[in-house]
Amino acid sequence: MSRWDFVGRTDELHRLLSAIGGPDGRGLLFSGSAGVGKSRLLREGVAALSPDRYAIWSVSASATTAALPFGGLVQVLPAEQPQGLSPAGILRWAVDLLQEQAAGRPIVLAIDDAHLLDPPSAALVHLIARAENTTVIGTLRNGEQIPLPIRALWTDDLVDLVELGPLGPTETTGLLAAILDGPVDAGTADRLFRLSAGNALLLRELVLAVSSSGELSRTYGIWKWTGRLELAPSLTDLIDTRIGQLTPGVRSVVELVAFGEPLGLQLLQRAADPDDVETAEERGLISMVHDDRRLDVRLAHPLYGEVIRRHCPVSRTRRLQATLADLLEQVGKRRRDDLLRVAVWRLDSGTAQDPALLLDAGAQAFGRYDVPLATRLARAALEADGGFYAAELLATILMFADRPSEAIEVLDSVAGEIHDDRRRGRWLTVRGMVSYWGLSRESTVEEIAAQGATLADPADQARVRAFEAIMRLHRLDTGAALRLAQAVLDRPAAPVAARELARCTIAHLQAAQGQYRRSATAIARVQAEAARWRNDMPYLQLAMELARGTRLALSGDLTGIDAIVADEFADLAGAGDFRLGTGYLAILQAYAARLRGRSDEALKTSLGACAVLATSQVYAGLAHAERAQAAALRGDAAHAAEAMAEADRTHAPGMAVLYPWLEQARGAVYAAADDLPAAVKHLCALADRLRADGFAGHELLVLLDLVRLDQAAAPVGPTCTDGGRRTVAQRLAELSERVDGMLPPLVARYARAAADGSPTDLLAVADDFAARDLVVYAAEATALAVQRAGRDGTGPARERLAALLRHGDRLATPALRQLRPTLSEREWEIARLAAEGVTSRLIAEQLYLSSRTVENHLQRVYSKLGVAGRAELRAALRSMPGHDGTDPA
Repeated sequence: MSRWDFVGRTDELHRLLSAIGGPDGRGLLFSGSAGVGKSRLLREGVAALSPDRYAIWSVSASATTAALPFGGLVQVLPAEQPQGLSPAGILRWAVDLLQEQAAGRPIVLAIDDAHLLDPPSAALVHLIARAENTTVIGTLRNGEQIPLPIRALWTDDLVDLVELGPLGPTETTGLLAAILDGPVDAGTADRLFRLSAGNALLLRELVLAVSSSGELSRTYGIWKWTGRLELAPSLTDLIDTRIGQLTPGVRSVVELVAFGEPLGLQLLQRAADPDDVETAEERGLISMVHDDRRLDVRLAHPLYGEVIRRHCPVSRTRRLQATLADLLEQVGKRRRDDLLRVAVWRLDSGTAQDPALLLDAGAQAFGRYDVPLATRLARAALEADGGFYAAELLATILMFADRPSEAIEVLDSVAGEIHDDRRRGRWLTVRGMVSYWGLSRESTVEEIAAQGATLADPADQARVRAFEAIMRLHRLDTGAALRLAQAVLDRPAAPVAARELARCTIAHLQAAQGQYRRSATAIARVQAEAARWRNDMPYLQLAMELARGTRLALSGDLTGIDAIVADEFADLAGAGDFRLGTGYLAILQAYAARLRGRSDEALKTSLGACAVLATSQVYAGLAHAERAQAAALRGDAAHAAEAMAEADRTHAPGMAVLYPWLEQARGAVYAAADDLPAAVKHLCALADRLRADGFAGHELLVLLDLVRLDQAAAPVGPTCTDGGRRTVAQRLAELSERVDGMLPPLVARYARAAADGSPTDLLAVADDFAARDLVVYAAEATALAVQRAGRDGTGPARERLAALLRHGDRLATPALRQLRPTLSEREWEIARLAAEGVTSRLIAEQLYLSSRTVENHLQRVYSKLGVAGRAELRAALRSMPGHDGTDPA
């Protein structure tokens, strides 16, 4: 593991450096809890200073030197001090000595742990801070006794005192990526952030612990932590030191909170002495948090709970958990989570005797997408003679935990308990779901259809038909899927969950057909009924998100994608290890980043999706296809090809409805490899197939890809009555009248402008793309305008292209690569210098050339770039891949 890099704290470091070089000469002290990163921030600030400009003295105070006069400044003052001076005289001597050694340079005195300075050293620091050319910077630990001279630094307005808080989630993720030399799974980063509470020291110990446990693994380049936390001795000792010695009463309070948090204050005071509760709060072991009208108690730090629970004997652990369950049952389970909490306490304490309680709690946990907890509760319910319904729930959860074979075994174990149509209908749908999506058995569709027809009850039959409809949609039997789904909606006896599942099927199909308004209406209806279907069929959320995500992606609604990636389902799925949910949302997030030109984020996020879905039979192929698109956007042909091969290998036959996304990615992979004829041929054939399937929404995006490859005039589709074929631009004009939304007319305008070769129209289209945050399309339209413009008109267009490229990361699509001329190494060298404003004479001197040779090189550069002279050179270089003006090769 590499040395911990300094990540984040940019604003704090800037403030520290500004304090040193600021005009008012005020110093700066950072205060904060132990391990929050104060000392590292101070060291980074000192390291950024030039010893030639400043006289810098660094001091690290400690408990060892705190009892010795001037012991805190032993690193600064000489060992031999003048004899016979009064205390005030020694202080003046020390100040004069430092001024003499500074030799006219401004003095910077950096003091780590200034609260540990001995009184004489503290007095000297205060005196130095008053000097006109001196700046004092340093750190203090919260909760410690501060020497009066140090406290006077900010009360006398000599320094600013700034509270340094913990690292935020983004900073923690960045620090983890730097230490592990690669991106970290979002769930892992969030888990480590919560456990460390943003404390850099504790984060380091946690990373060391999970690394040594062997449960931190790397998949598709993404680090992921699985399994429980094994606390290293160093981390346990550190937390034990912070907790300190506890009386039996206070220990009981801390243990109750450790096993029950968040715990209502009134409930805690029923189980423990209120005086002990107050003592625990005063010592900083617990904290009070307002939750609506209730005051909850939590441990002051998440790792306190880990250590307390590990140290607690098994017998006392079980007694505490049973006590918590008894207390909550006595006061009544008033909140939504109370049932779940009681069930877990009962299960952990060995007092769970009610299978109905476990079953209801398991269903609630699954409704919150907490797959591990739901699995545990459902299995316990089955083992407690929960019977058919416990087996149904457990099998469903196992399916979404990527354990389909085990799910089938569970279902088959209760096949003999099916005595009525209701149970048979539910058994058929769960078994069909596991068989079709979990085991990729396409024959499941016909089997479930045949057995569903034998059910007599209309409601039970509607449930089976709704599942049959969505299965047929996924295997591209769209006509039958639509008829079945509509029949379910037309059946008044159909249960709510069956009706909304059928509505999701229709909404998905409408999105693929470009009927975005109707699709949005259907999805909104499903969402409005969520409270009525979530307990019965929580996984219906996936069907809804697939329909909604398809609509948003095809319509270019990136803001809508941002919204669903940030909503409650995303948080619950991530926290509960609901991989299908988090994986699919990551694919959408990568898609939005890609269209915005954020190729780094797109690639990282798509890699994360591939890692999360590594064992999935559902969305794995789609994740790798999006990874291929991200790599192609960066011009990384090898990575794109490898990702496409993985997409083909992992794509499940039962997910045929996703073929447009995979095949569109294949076209991008051909283009990234500079095989433009293959890309054009493939995309034209794909457009024909999509037109035949009625997927107008997908067809529009494929035709857009052809326009991006400068094929707006290429023929597509069948032969017309006049013997000719429509061009891409003509077909897009037709689709603009059939497909909903603002994107189709804009794409049609793009195609028409590209076919006509109008730079003005292309720039207008680019502006409209940019207004919708579609930066890649805007940049490519602008690049085409540069190509179409004459030599006299490229300057403004190149400036606009350079501005667009500054919004993105590395972009190397075929349209943008067209602008990159073949410049020799010498031409690149001279062009960069000229673009920076260096005269030809100075360039000649620097490169040991004649001025005439430099001018000849520049004329060749101007000709290759299509610019008139130096005034346009900088924009021309910035408008090419590697738009910082360096050679992208």
